[in-house]
Amino acid sequence: MGLKLRLHPLFFLIGILSAFTGGFLGFLAASLCALEHEAAHAFVAARYGYRLDRVVLMPYGAVLSGDLTGMRKKEELAVLLAGPLANLATGLFFVALWWFFPETYPYTELAAAASFSLFFVNLLPAYPLDGGRMLRILLQPLCKGATRYLLLAGNLLLSLGALAWFAYSCFSAPAWTTLAFGILLAAGAFGGGRYARIAFSPKKFTAGVEERRVAISSAVTAGEAVRFLRSDRYLTLLVFEGGSFCGEIAEEEFLAALARGEYGVPLGALVA
Repeated sequence: MGLKLRLHPLFFLIGILSAFTGGFLGFLAASLCALEHEAAHAFVAARYGYRLDRVVLMPYGAVLSGDLTGMRKKEELAVLLAGPLANLATGLFFVALWWFFPETYPYTELAAAASFSLFFVNLLPAYPLDGGRMLRILLQPLCKGATRYLLLAGNLLLSLGALAWFAYSCFSAPAWTTLAFGILLAAGAFGGGRYARIAFSPKKFTAGVEERRVAISSAVTAGEAVRFLRSDRYLTLLVFEGGSFCGEIAEEEFLAALARGEYGVPLGALVA
């Protein structure tokens, strides 16, 4: 999937702070759950011909901003839902584990809490959380150009609210998790990774890339055939119509068609 990980300086700062305040295990559990969350995004995105380019690990989460231009709404929603659903599945796994092995509860409670927290938090309608991105897809036909600004304004208000709550908590017991969440939202509104199309560099060709040959109907559109792209295989589409061979489409020809926005064009038209 080509997943690249970068640690934000605040990640180290909050990690050190949590070690001195007795919350390091919670910080570690949240960080691992965040990595699982982003890996799920990357896995599903790769199935549609995209790869997660970069994940910036922040305190109690990760920052991700994706450019899924050209991807159909249903596919983009699947990518966005993958992260929260992975966390939900992990949390439910721990609950089932407690049912059969109650003695594991003290050792897995923090991981379960972090998993459920990431599931619920990422469904909040705040950009750039997954819930905010899904809301953007739903609002786009209604608000069009104003959608991003509406979501960004809501996101910043939520961030300011979280930071204000942290300031209030400092008079009793500082809510470090709330601080980290506020910083995550503020930073995530202006940065993050991206999604990029799978392509091979000259270096990979020098080392040798295995070919993947797929026989496919001429009626299948270019957008539907994206799922056959792999980061470690060179794709050749063998196009058939009614049992008759029509021609081949090499990967660079296929990617060129996608770059032109021809997602709804049948493969038969690309070999005509």
